[in-house]
Amino acid sequence: MILTVLVLGLVLPASGGAATVVHGLETAAIVLLFFLYGARMPTREVWDGLRSWRVQGSMLAATYVAFPVLGLLVQLLPDSVLAPDLRTGLLFLSVLPSTVQSSVVFTSIAHGDVAAAITGATVSNVTGVLLTPLLAGLLIGGTGGSSLAGSVPQILLQLLLPFAVGQVVQPWIGGWVRGHAHLTRITDRTTILLVAYASVSEASTSGAWDDVTLVVVLTLLVVCAVMLVAMLALTWTGGGRLGLGRPQRIALLMCGSKKSLATGLPMASVLFAPAVAASVALPVIAFHQLQLATCAVLARRLARTVE
Repeated sequence: MILTVLVLGLVLPASGGAATVVHGLETAAIVLLFFLYGARMPTREVWDGLRSWRVQGSMLAATYVAFPVLGLLVQLLPDSVLAPDLRTGLLFLSVLPSTVQSSVVFTSIAHGDVAAAITGATVSNVTGVLLTPLLAGLLIGGTGGSSLAGSVPQILLQLLLPFAVGQVVQPWIGGWVRGHAHLTRITDRTTILLVAYASVSEASTSGAWDDVTLVVVLTLLVVCAVMLVAMLALTWTGGGRLGLGRPQRIALLMCGSKKSLATGLPMASVLFAPAVAASVALPVIAFHQLQLATCAVLARRLARTVE
């Protein structure tokens, strides 16, 4: 289904009023999803997730230490393999915060610790307001301001507020929501499909794919795949060495290996000149689609092993 909507976004991208409708549906699905997470999750589990310093610390270390190291290693590739602008885009990708929606959704599908995923991904995004511009300035240079601060109200209104409202009503409807798990499953998958279609559709209508050859795309996907596999292996094995339980390891796997497209695209338009921004944004788009497709398969496999 993810591959289908990716092709649909390339062939029939939403534009004008249709794009507005898609964006509205995506926002509504995200709000409903996080309300259901809050409504079904006992408050005790949320506090346990926040108190788990090993999980939270390892997520931050994966996002803002291990990933930037990978981004720096990519800079060693010669121009004949990958153009300098695309290498810069991969370095920029490496300092972005983790995703929130897809990290939590895949953690839920894989039967991981959803509370740890929500708190960890949120902490990653809030700290990213400061860390991403700082790291981008140190590693890339030439930054001219950041639009990350504008994402804070969006995080609060679309993610944390619905989750908090769900927590408030959880004593009354939590049992019913937990007894109808298919509601969350349907919302999980609908949200992922809407995010995938909206991101590809926006890239298609904005001209991000212009002047990009098949060889360039394939090379970029290979490099992104190597980075993704490295982070998946590091977070999974690292979680085991830290003594984390399986649900916490799944949360670390899903949150520590991802990067946010929603943060990356606006940031690229602010931090880089227009002539460079499209090339820098392309690795972010490619990695985002690759992480969605890969983690969808991983989440289902992990869920089957638990079941």
